[in-house]
Amino acid sequence: MGLYLLRRIGFGIFVIWAAFTIVYFILYLLPGDPVAAAVGAGGVGSTELIEQKREELGFNRPWYEQYFSALFGLIVGDFGATFATGEPAIDRVLAALPSTLRLAGLGFVFTIIIGIGMALLATLPRANWVRQFIGGLPPIAVAVPSFWLGIVLLQVFSFGLGWFPAFDNHDFASLVLPALTLGIFTGSYLAQVLTSSLRSEMSSAYVEQVRAKGASRNYLVFRHAFRNASLPGLNIAGVLIGGLLGGTVVTEKVFSRDGLGRVLLDAVSAQEISIVLAVVVLAAIAFVVITLIVDFLTPLIDRRIVVRAQRASA
Repeated sequence: MGLYLLRRIGFGIFVIWAAFTIVYFILYLLPGDPVAAAVGAGGVGSTELIEQKREELGFNRPWYEQYFSALFGLIVGDFGATFATGEPAIDRVLAALPSTLRLAGLGFVFTIIIGIGMALLATLPRANWVRQFIGGLPPIAVAVPSFWLGIVLLQVFSFGLGWFPAFDNHDFASLVLPALTLGIFTGSYLAQVLTSSLRSEMSSAYVEQVRAKGASRNYLVFRHAFRNASLPGLNIAGVLIGGLLGGTVVTEKVFSRDGLGRVLLDAVSAQEISIVLAVVVLAAIAFVVITLIVDFLTPLIDRRIVVRAQRASA
């Protein structure tokens, strides 16, 4: 168990390093001069001032020195300062984090409700055409662009019915529509996985044996099939969390919310490398932590995994 844990932690560290490195060099190779843009935005664009600012930030050093300096900053939690204001990048990111966490948290609740609800509705009805119809809805929802879905929800429930505020950052009601926008996409993805897994479990030998004893379809689903069928959905939890965090970028823009999404968009436009790296690293850490949690929860849900591991080590 100890060796397995060390391997998983080592893999998590590799994921964080890889995400950091790939994004760093993508930003480094982008055309344009972020230092000149930041200095020019302040109203002064002299060559001397630009060179002075570049030297202060270390942009006059070779690329490998800049990279290893940024990598050391990652290790100690210092991503550097922003070009425009000199504010520590991590402070800017952490200030925007609570708003995004509230949005992603409610979006995750909608994800679970929509994902499990659609999977059950696509499995429980006896009529095959009903199961096929409901089972065909999640792929359509996944294909719908999130920005278009957000605009439709705004048009119907804010401007049309007036049930929710269109643009606000303060109360719970303002979270519902953007969180629902996130939840419909990730929930539909989860519904596809759960529906496929449930249908596979419902056709397995142990379910057929219980069905032969006269058990109802609802009993078969809830008492026997659902627990085993939930494992694939649990295993993609990291992907779902990544979808929620990535979806906040567009969603916060559509609903004019303050958060990591808006900070990231502004940082990419201004080539604020330090802010982008801080956001990417936080997202990678979230992915790694969720994956580790799932790895430890999976054997608790399905004891067959433990039995197979014991037989393999015997």
